[in-house]
Amino acid sequence: MNHWIIAPVVLPAVSGPLIVLALRNHTRQARVLSIAGCCCLVAIAVGLIVLSASGEIGTYTLGNWPAPFGIVLVLDRLAAMMLLLSAILGLVVGVYAAATELDRKGWHFHALLQFQLLGLNGAFLTGDLFNLFVFFEVLLIASYCLMLHGGGSGRLKAGVQYVVVNLVGSTLFLVAVGLLYGVTGTLNMADMGRRIAAAPAADDGLITAGCLLLTTVFALKAAIVPLHFWLPKTYVSTSPAVAALFVIMTKLGAYAIIRCTTLIFGENAGASAWEVGRWLMPAALITGLLGFVGVLSARGLRELAAFCVIGSMGTLLASVSVFQPAAMSGALYYLASSTLAGAALFLLSDMIERRRPDYGDTLSTGPQLQHAAPLSLLFLLTAMAVVGLPPLSGFVGKLLILDGVGLPGFGIWIWSMVLGTTLLAMVAFARAGSVLFWKSASPAASGRAQPGSLARAAWAAPVALLTCLILLSVAAGPATAYLDAASRQLFEPEQYHRAVLATG
Repeated sequence: MNHWIIAPVVLPAVSGPLIVLALRNHTRQARVLSIAGCCCLVAIAVGLIVLSASGEIGTYTLGNWPAPFGIVLVLDRLAAMMLLLSAILGLVVGVYAAATELDRKGWHFHALLQFQLLGLNGAFLTGDLFNLFVFFEVLLIASYCLMLHGGGSGRLKAGVQYVVVNLVGSTLFLVAVGLLYGVTGTLNMADMGRRIAAAPAADDGLITAGCLLLTTVFALKAAIVPLHFWLPKTYVSTSPAVAALFVIMTKLGAYAIIRCTTLIFGENAGASAWEVGRWLMPAALITGLLGFVGVLSARGLRELAAFCVIGSMGTLLASVSVFQPAAMSGALYYLASSTLAGAALFLLSDMIERRRPDYGDTLSTGPQLQHAAPLSLLFLLTAMAVVGLPPLSGFVGKLLILDGVGLPGFGIWIWSMVLGTTLLAMVAFARAGSVLFWKSASPAASGRAQPGSLARAAWAAPVALLTCLILLSVAAGPATAYLDAASRQLFEPEQYHRAVLATG
């Protein structure tokens, strides 16, 4: 039993309460502790990536209670990748919030950031459906407070909608878990997969109902059509730094779909085998199209970034819905790329908005921006990653998806959606860039509000994300080799079953 597996859960679980209890009135010290904790999380996640690369699935049984009776945390290649993504975003958002003094606009920002990371990391590691629900609730409670951080009537109105939608999702989650527990008698995902494979035909209807209900909950978290309506208003209304962190929450919905389908409702699930894919593919195709049409019609940078998140989820889950190793490998690469690019776009929208105080983030011509040259370069690189233009990782991800799904059968629909939405996104970003940087007027008149300055650390946040995207492109060979192995591991659930249930 490797104790490093529980470290991504324990570290924020200790840092968050410590900040609340001891540093609530000491913002500077809270910043240091929070950012230092995030740095440690990045280092631990890198170590777990190296550990998982051997192909061995690691487990940690809390209290030495054997599965399926006790709580178990499981580390495989996919979980390690998601841990690294969440740690990078947590570090970047923590640094940006400190540099822009967003953390001074309300109480407990850094403590809430740690609790958010606690929920995310626990959800990626847990091997138990009920504890997946528990970690979902931990990150959602933290996200409610982060979403409202800084106050404002518009933010409060959007926050109420966000809370209500997620409370409905949590209720459905409990119903689905209860239904599956009633049929199988277990909540451990590995044990549930085995029991469903051996279930009598009379239980097929209940198992399929539980499968689809659980997928509906995860589709709500992933903002898939028709359950996407909450995302644009939520992400536009909250602060851009928080929205950048929220990008990975939609990817958590995709992660949960991948994990539960391959582990529980896969090849050996009888009548429920791959049932998710039949419903997921058309919804994902519509989501991708609707998302990038929203990007084309967006009237503000934050709105554009929010619809990019929806469009990227459509592209990602269209590839996932094939449930084949090659398509899954491309989807995982695109997941990493789109998460980093989406977060960078939200941070850039805030930096541009701070230089246009009279115009906000609206896509309209205005005074010439200060530091227009570096900002335009960052915007260009981010747009290339989001749209999927060479040589950045977005292009590699889409190329892997197209190669993985192939053209026969439903592949033609995925090809059409990916290529069509890429064209829409290209036009949308070309329009936005030309309005902001090319059609800008002369320097601001003296009567207008003057733009605020930003600390160097604020520039470092989007630069760090773009550096990760460039590294992902440069190291595409090793990255795809790792993700190919992660994909094959997902479609060999017996290895997961043996690792988790070996001591049961």
